[in-house]
Amino acid sequence: MDGNEHAVLLVHGLASSPLEVRYLATALNRSGFTVSSPSIPRYGYAAHEQGCGHWQEWLEAVRAHYIELQKKYDTVCVGGLSMGATLALALASQERDIAAVAVLSLTLDYDGWVVPWYRFLFNLAYYTPLRNIYRFAEGEPYGLKNVQLRKKVAQAMSTAAMSEVGPASLSMEQLFQARQLSKYVRQSAGNTKSDLLVIHAVDDETASPKAADFAMKNVGSPIKRKIILDNSYHIITMDNERELVARETALFFQESVHRKLSTGQTQGPQIVNEQLARAKRLAELNG
Repeated sequence: MDGNEHAVLLVHGLASSPLEVRYLATALNRSGFTVSSPSIPRYGYAAHEQGCGHWQEWLEAVRAHYIELQKKYDTVCVGGLSMGATLALALASQERDIAAVAVLSLTLDYDGWVVPWYRFLFNLAYYTPLRNIYRFAEGEPYGLKNVQLRKKVAQAMSTAAMSEVGPASLSMEQLFQARQLSKYVRQSAGNTKSDLLVIHAVDDETASPKAADFAMKNVGSPIKRKIILDNSYHIITMDNERELVARETALFFQESVHRKLSTGQTQGPQIVNEQLARAKRLAELNG
């Protein structure tokens, strides 16, 4: 989506597609940003045909898209949903020129209230013949608190292996690679220097708010903002508070771009200007 000279790279969730961040992408584009939300080979939905890649392949594919944007645009912000947020943090820990990173429903562990208690056995099962047989099935509530959207997704899941919110199931290989990526992010979080926005639902059924707490405590960003939602589940880019998610992400990215382009200012006036600018941008976004 073409916009101004400032770009945003959005990364969708594991085994899913850019459809789940489409609303956010459109909102960011309306705010002026050029937005890219590519499909990631051997990570997205097509991985069931292409084969699941290693997490390093996922990261390098995301980096390739980031580098292309960096060549063409004055600034680049990066955002991601679910495991896409984990990939966004991994990229930000290595690429210091990213203006801001937004992690939405950050997933460092599958520890939400819908995940079965025996999830710890997945690690052991990976090293058995079950690795090629077992798949973790997606079920109610499909990441959505919105009842109407959930019915739509349930219908899609019953007739196909895919819906707008992602796949009907995840393979053992995908879960294993996701854990390896999460382990890397836990180790490298302190290297991130980009501004950080964390948005997470308190009732996230897939990844508990512990991931958001970890990011706020351990990511090395000098500027951090955390927003906790109370009327959504995991897919916050599509659920009841999607407008709030889109508005706050656009606003945070605008603020970060402004700061990046104003680094020559003294800290005092810059803070004052940022407060005024934030109020102005919020009014513009609302109306």
